[in-house]
Amino acid sequence: MSISITLIICVLTFLISYQAFNDRKLFENLKHFPYAESRRKEFYRMVTSGFVHGSWIHLLINLFVLYQFGGIVEQLYGQIFGKSMGGIMFTLMYITTLIVADIPSYLKHKNNPHYGAIGASGAVSGIVFIYVLFAPWELLYLYAVLPVPSIIAAIAYVVYSSWASKNRNDNIGHDAHLYGALFGIVFTVLVYPEALSIFMERLLEGPSF
Repeated sequence: MSISITLIICVLTFLISYQAFNDRKLFENLKHFPYAESRRKEFYRMVTSGFVHGSWIHLLINLFVLYQFGGIVEQLYGQIFGKSMGGIMFTLMYITTLIVADIPSYLKHKNNPHYGAIGASGAVSGIVFIYVLFAPWELLYLYAVLPVPSIIAAIAYVVYSSWASKNRNDNIGHDAHLYGALFGIVFTVLVYPEALSIFMERLLEGPSF
């Protein structure tokens, strides 16, 4: 039995985050730090920052969502591209979404020595939105109790992230959430254009609940 890419990413994220909880130097070396990326060309941080987190709650929520939705999206990629190529494409999607999600904050804060960001939320958002692309009317349970169709939850998420990125100063990377979510869709449509027609067909079918 082969181990899923999703599980490997989850384990690596847990282990690296746990180590960084206990090693401040490691944390500082891995975080997204536009000032250092711009001046010292440390662009690797756009990837490594996705494997460190600010707290146990931050880490566990991201791992829970990643494991739940990542497994589904990885299976979809496997069905589309074949098992081996699907795994490669899923990994490429995850890494590039981490990078793209950090580009807006890099451009905004590259001259700010006080800004830093961490967490897998950008790539996790991308995975959730890929799920929405293929299953727009499936119910997502907000706070584990409130059923909301995935397409409605996605629209609300985009609206909120767009507003929060302009109006809130809470040290949360709302830009990364927004651009990661949108890039997940863009990546999937680029490598599998039929995804767009599948989305429209399923959207027009309406909910089955």
